[in-house]
Amino acid sequence: MGYHNVLVTVAVAADSHRLVEKAVSIVRPCDGKITLVSIIANAEIFPAPMLGDLRALMEEETLLFMEELCLQANYPNIATRIINGELGDCLAYANQKQPFDLVICGNHSDSMMNKVACSAARFINTSSIDVLIVPL
Repeated sequence: MGYHNVLVTVAVAADSHRLVEKAVSIVRPCDGKITLVSIIANAEIFPAPMLGDLRALMEEETLLFMEELCLQANYPNIATRIINGELGDCLAYANQKQPFDLVICGNHSDSMMNKVACSAARFINTSSIDVLIVPL
């Protein structure tokens, strides 16, 4: 069974390249599609006058990074999406917009694994989609 439509959660970090490489190696045999999704946490913790500028700056930085990931992947069928919110909710939202057969996330350490597991637990527990957590 090959995966044809893979969602990869990426952050503006060098480790994200490894996640994209893993996705390409999985979908290339069946000419599948990859969607990179980056989640920008809710920035409502900042004062209102700063909120708009901060959100725009974060989205611009993220978009540029995702474009770089796409170029370096050297794979023709990659889409990108930036979503604001919490990880579990964002994964569910992205899957509603376009169903995926695999979600790839990174794991930086045991404490990060706990955060990923807690944040995405609702999605993982209610979804029938395979989830691959890659150690980084």
